[in-house]
Amino acid sequence: MSVAVEARGIHKSYLDAVRRVEVLCGADLTVRPGEMLAVVGPSGSGKSTLLHLLGALDQADSGEILIAGQRIGNMDRRSLAHFRNRTIGFVFQFHRLLPDFDALENVMMPGRIAGLSPRRVCERSRELLVEVGLEDRLHHFPNQLSGGERQRVAICRALFMEPPLLLADEPTGNLDPASAEQVFGLLVELQARHGTTAIVVTHNPALAARCARICRLENGTLRESLPRPETASSSAG
Repeated sequence: MSVAVEARGIHKSYLDAVRRVEVLCGADLTVRPGEMLAVVGPSGSGKSTLLHLLGALDQADSGEILIAGQRIGNMDRRSLAHFRNRTIGFVFQFHRLLPDFDALENVMMPGRIAGLSPRRVCERSRELLVEVGLEDRLHHFPNQLSGGERQRVAICRALFMEPPLLLADEPTGNLDPASAEQVFGLLVELQARHGTTAIVVTHNPALAARCARICRLENGTLRESLPRPETASSSAG
């Protein structure tokens, strides 16, 4: 399952100690259902801000964001929380796993919050962890896992509710090059297998080239970058 994502004229600014800093200046973005889009740009250009707005974790100063045709800015807090839980999966640079829960329990968390059947929640979590090769790590705690393994658990947690939209903010930024390549390859594979729309923020041009399309965020606006090379396209398969 997948959804279309559209952002129109997004403005977002923050007040620092002495002045107001405009991060997004009328940014526009369109993502087709089932597409995997990379967002690149200089450090501090607003990539994470954009992702937080698309994921309804923050609110734009002006402009509108539509996910599956719904204007998320028009939702009340309760509706928005339900929408996020059912529609959007998040993967962050730092795994944000709960340290006192094992891998299985961390993946189960979205299902528990949604009030789903405990038995089905456990089965679904186990299936996802097996899918990413962690069948021998189900009951390991985060501090017993490698960085790459923690991110794989985080990806499973993000995919638990089978969200039609996956947002990943520097998902490999905290990993060594070998682990980063492995985790990103897994993310591409899972996105294709589950048919999810995905928007990935990354500073790594080689990883960005494995996505279907690249947009560059600079000076507060988005522009499409060059198409990925054929070699990158073939390596993603």
